[in-house]
Amino acid sequence: MPAGVPTATTANEFKLSIVNPRNLYDPSPNGYSTAVIVPGGAKMAYISGQGGQDSRGALSPDFAVQVKQAYANLRSAIDALGARPDQVAKLTVFVVDHDMSKLEVLTRNVKDMFGETLPAQTLVPVPKLAIDPMLFEVEAIVMLE
Repeated sequence: MPAGVPTATTANEFKLSIVNPRNLYDPSPNGYSTAVIVPGGAKMAYISGQGGQDSRGALSPDFAVQVKQAYANLRSAIDALGARPDQVAKLTVFVVDHDMSKLEVLTRNVKDMFGETLPAQTLVPVPKLAIDPMLFEVEAIVMLE
Protein backbone atom coordinates (compact mmCIF):
# COMPACT_ATOMS: atom_id res chain seq x y z
CA MET A 1 0.00 0.00 0.00
CA PRO A 2 1.39 3.46 -0.84
CA ALA A 3 2.72 5.48 2.10
CA GLY A 4 0.20 7.84 3.63
CA VAL A 5 -2.88 5.92 2.47
CA PRO A 6 -5.39 5.97 5.36
CA THR A 7 -7.24 2.82 6.30
CA ALA A 8 -10.41 2.08 8.24
CA THR A 9 -9.96 -0.79 10.70
CA THR A 10 -12.66 -3.27 11.67
CA ALA A 11 -12.61 -5.57 14.68
CA ASN A 12 -11.26 -8.57 12.73
CA GLU A 13 -8.51 -6.46 11.14
CA PHE A 14 -10.20 -6.28 7.76
CA LYS A 15 -9.29 -2.84 6.48
CA LEU A 16 -10.69 -0.68 3.74
CA SER A 17 -7.83 1.22 2.15
CA ILE A 18 -8.72 4.69 0.92
CA VAL A 19 -6.76 5.89 -2.10
CA ASN A 20 -6.67 9.54 -3.17
CA PRO A 21 -3.75 9.78 -5.64
CA ARG A 22 -1.74 12.96 -5.27
CA ASN A 23 -1.83 13.61 -9.03
CA LEU A 24 -5.66 13.74 -9.02
CA TYR A 25 -8.04 16.30 -7.55
CA ASP A 26 -8.54 15.69 -3.80
CA PRO A 27 -12.23 14.77 -3.49
CA SER A 28 -12.32 14.56 0.33
CA PRO A 29 -13.57 18.16 0.83
CA ASN A 30 -16.58 17.12 -1.27
CA GLY A 31 -17.31 14.07 0.88
CA TYR A 32 -15.86 11.14 -1.04
CA SER A 33 -12.66 9.25 -1.89
CA THR A 34 -11.28 8.44 -5.33
CA ALA A 35 -11.00 4.71 -4.66
CA VAL A 36 -11.44 2.21 -1.84
CA ILE A 37 -9.73 -1.17 -1.75
CA VAL A 38 -11.59 -4.03 -0.04
CA PRO A 39 -9.31 -6.77 1.30
CA GLY A 40 -9.53 -10.27 -0.11
CA GLY A 41 -11.75 -12.65 1.82
CA ALA A 42 -14.14 -9.96 3.05
CA LYS A 43 -17.87 -10.62 2.63
CA MET A 44 -19.79 -7.86 0.89
CA ALA A 45 -23.34 -6.62 1.31
CA TYR A 46 -25.28 -4.46 -1.12
CA ILE A 47 -27.83 -2.08 0.37
CA SER A 48 -30.71 -1.07 -1.89
CA GLY A 49 -31.42 2.57 -2.50
CA GLN A 50 -32.64 4.32 0.63
CA GLY A 51 -34.90 7.30 0.13
CA GLY A 52 -36.02 9.99 2.51
CA GLN A 53 -39.19 8.25 3.72
CA ASP A 54 -39.77 8.25 7.46
CA SER A 55 -40.91 5.09 9.28
CA ARG A 56 -44.51 5.74 8.12
CA GLY A 57 -43.44 6.17 4.48
CA ALA A 58 -43.98 9.94 4.47
CA LEU A 59 -41.69 12.15 2.38
CA SER A 60 -40.93 15.78 3.18
CA PRO A 61 -41.05 18.10 0.16
CA ASP A 62 -37.73 19.58 1.39
CA PHE A 63 -34.56 18.21 -0.28
CA ALA A 64 -32.36 18.67 2.82
CA VAL A 65 -34.88 16.85 5.03
CA GLN A 66 -35.07 13.95 2.57
CA VAL A 67 -31.26 13.66 2.38
CA LYS A 68 -30.92 13.64 6.17
CA GLN A 69 -33.64 10.98 6.50
CA ALA A 70 -32.15 8.88 3.69
CA TYR A 71 -28.79 8.78 5.49
CA ALA A 72 -30.58 7.87 8.74
CA ASN A 73 -32.30 5.05 6.84
CA LEU A 74 -28.96 3.95 5.38
CA ARG A 75 -27.47 3.93 8.88
CA SER A 76 -30.34 1.70 10.06
CA ALA A 77 -29.63 -0.74 7.22
CA ILE A 78 -25.89 -0.73 8.03
CA ASP A 79 -26.65 -1.35 11.72
CA ALA A 80 -28.99 -4.22 10.78
CA LEU A 81 -26.05 -5.88 9.01
CA GLY A 82 -23.94 -5.59 12.16
CA ALA A 83 -21.64 -3.17 10.33
CA ARG A 84 -20.42 0.39 10.87
CA PRO A 85 -20.10 3.39 8.50
CA ASP A 86 -16.32 2.86 8.23
CA GLN A 87 -17.11 -0.44 6.47
CA VAL A 88 -18.93 1.25 3.57
CA ALA A 89 -16.76 1.01 0.46
CA LYS A 90 -19.00 2.67 -2.14
CA LEU A 91 -22.04 4.92 -2.32
CA THR A 92 -24.15 5.77 -5.33
CA VAL A 93 -26.49 8.72 -4.89
CA PHE A 94 -29.32 9.74 -7.17
CA VAL A 95 -30.49 13.37 -7.12
CA VAL A 96 -33.62 14.62 -8.86
CA ASP A 97 -33.00 17.84 -10.81
CA HIS A 98 -29.47 18.14 -9.46
CA ASP A 99 -27.81 21.54 -9.39
CA MET A 100 -24.76 22.91 -7.59
CA SER A 101 -26.86 24.30 -4.71
CA LYS A 102 -27.52 20.72 -3.54
CA LEU A 103 -23.84 19.79 -3.14
CA GLU A 104 -23.45 21.46 0.27
CA VAL A 105 -26.37 19.44 1.67
CA LEU A 106 -24.96 16.21 0.22
CA THR A 107 -21.41 16.86 1.44
CA ARG A 108 -22.52 17.79 4.97
CA ASN A 109 -24.59 14.61 5.36
CA VAL A 110 -21.83 12.34 4.05
CA LYS A 111 -19.22 13.92 6.32
CA ASP A 112 -21.59 13.72 9.32
CA MET A 113 -22.04 9.98 8.76
CA PHE A 114 -18.57 8.93 7.59
CA GLY A 115 -16.18 11.47 9.13
CA GLU A 116 -12.68 10.99 7.71
CA THR A 117 -13.39 7.50 6.31
CA LEU A 118 -15.07 8.68 3.13
CA PRO A 119 -16.27 5.94 0.77
CA ALA A 120 -15.91 6.09 -3.00
CA GLN A 121 -19.02 7.77 -4.35
CA THR A 122 -20.84 8.52 -7.57
CA LEU A 123 -23.60 11.12 -7.95
CA VAL A 124 -26.14 10.45 -10.70
CA PRO A 125 -28.50 13.29 -11.66
CA VAL A 126 -31.92 11.90 -12.60
CA PRO A 127 -35.20 13.42 -13.80
CA LYS A 128 -37.24 11.39 -11.28
CA LEU A 129 -37.10 8.42 -8.92
CA ALA A 130 -39.49 5.53 -8.19
CA ILE A 131 -41.98 7.69 -6.28
CA ASP A 132 -42.80 11.16 -7.60
CA PRO A 133 -42.16 13.15 -4.39
CA MET A 134 -38.77 11.40 -3.91
CA LEU A 135 -35.86 13.80 -4.44
CA PHE A 136 -32.91 11.70 -3.25
CA GLU A 137 -31.80 8.09 -2.94
CA VAL A 138 -28.55 6.50 -1.70
CA GLU A 139 -27.32 2.91 -2.11
CA ALA A 140 -24.23 1.36 -0.56
CA ILE A 141 -21.72 -1.46 -0.85
CA VAL A 142 -20.58 -2.56 2.60
CA MET A 143 -17.70 -4.79 3.68
CA LEU A 144 -18.80 -7.20 6.39
CA GLU A 145 -16.53 -8.78 8.98
